[in-house]
Amino acid sequence: MFQPARRVVFAALAVLAMVVAPMMSGLAQAQVPYAQLQAAMRPNPADQPKYAAVVVDANTGEVLYAKRADSQRYPASITKVMTLYLAFEALSEGRMKPTDLITVSAKASKQPPTKLGMTAGDVITVDDAMKAIAVKSANDMAVALAEHMAGGSEEKFAALMTLRAQELGMLNTRFVNASGLPDSRQVSTARDIAILSRAVMRDYPQYYNLFNLRTFTYRGVSMNNHNRLLFRMDGVDGLKTGYTNASGYNLAASGVRDGRRLIVVMLGGTSNAARDNHVQYLLNTGWDVLRRRQQGEPILVAQSMFEPPEPDATQFASLEQGDAELPQASFVNGPGPAAASFQVASSMTPVADPPAKAKAPPARKPPAPKKPKGQWTAQVGAFKSKDQAKTQLVTIRKRFGQVLDDAEGVIGDRVGGFFRVQFTGLTADGARAACKALSAKRQTCMVVAPGR
Repeated sequence: MFQPARRVVFAALAVLAMVVAPMMSGLAQAQVPYAQLQAAMRPNPADQPKYAAVVVDANTGEVLYAKRADSQRYPASITKVMTLYLAFEALSEGRMKPTDLITVSAKASKQPPTKLGMTAGDVITVDDAMKAIAVKSANDMAVALAEHMAGGSEEKFAALMTLRAQELGMLNTRFVNASGLPDSRQVSTARDIAILSRAVMRDYPQYYNLFNLRTFTYRGVSMNNHNRLLFRMDGVDGLKTGYTNASGYNLAASGVRDGRRLIVVMLGGTSNAARDNHVQYLLNTGWDVLRRRQQGEPILVAQSMFEPPEPDATQFASLEQGDAELPQASFVNGPGPAAASFQVASSMTPVADPPAKAKAPPARKPPAPKKPKGQWTAQVGAFKSKDQAKTQLVTIRKRFGQVLDDAEGVIGDRVGGFFRVQFTGLTADGARAACKALSAKRQTCMVVAPGR
């Protein structure tokens, strides 16, 4: 009685197995493509309207990759890197000590989060205030430190921030507060923030480690750094995050691998995770590019990312303050894929074959020194190191010799901790024309009237 029933059940199970097995096999085979499809469907941070980014070789100053790098954005709390830069300057020049006490003002105590939460009249050391700024991104401490250094006025301190930014070559930056809290007038760019990040490492390496603090404990409360790459990515050792509704999620990060330091700035991320993942990707890609270059491969980060160049928006290596002449870029055009090939050639290597040597003309007497036409000056940079100032002088003379033909290049005495690179002997119109020509090439230039 039960025998035929068992046979029917077994037959049904066998049929079911024959039907289900191919389905399960197909499902298993479909899992990998589905995962790839999910990854492909994730939004690319670079496609977001607020996005801007730059990757810089900190050793040479070469810009390896840039997208909207000169478009103005809201820096948010990355502003505090400049606040701390001026604090490092005051410490190194002896105008302030880490043990100095700061009295928290009513204005500082009323700043919105993130904050340390001190009340008006409380005191804190300069050292603890700087740690709270670097780790906690404390807005109240940024204002308190600014007021301490500028006679009680955050507005005066912000003007000093903007002035120093201009001297560093941050041409598209303006500061109106020390914290980075929302203000439509406070703007910067990815490139300018990279210049600032590099200046911190170059000018004050003894204080750069402040940006590498993972935690800070004050009055028994431990706080973790907002820069999560410090915890999860080997080699990363600074700098700063930032966020407001208007800015999106910002991050300036730096790290060293195989002796090569990179600086990456990303602005306008859609979330903490998306920003961190993308900056990590840019760092890894940048280091991979440097490794492949060492093996003789001429490659840019944008190529490695398989990002097609935008029409009329190709970013070239730029000259930052204190850099020598950087590699020049040249395109090789032709049909098909070759039209997009990109070569990087050293500025010391001719792109075409050199012309045949001609007989040297007879020696001429050196021309008599030119008499100055005026008493106006074009200032093209200010540097902590005299060697950097000399390099800048030679570079500017080489790049803009025709514009500055009538001027004498000089390096001024050290004033306020900086050697100023100047071209003197110009008329007022000549100095203005020279600075206009230099600024058009994104080279900082300031007209200085006689007697100033």
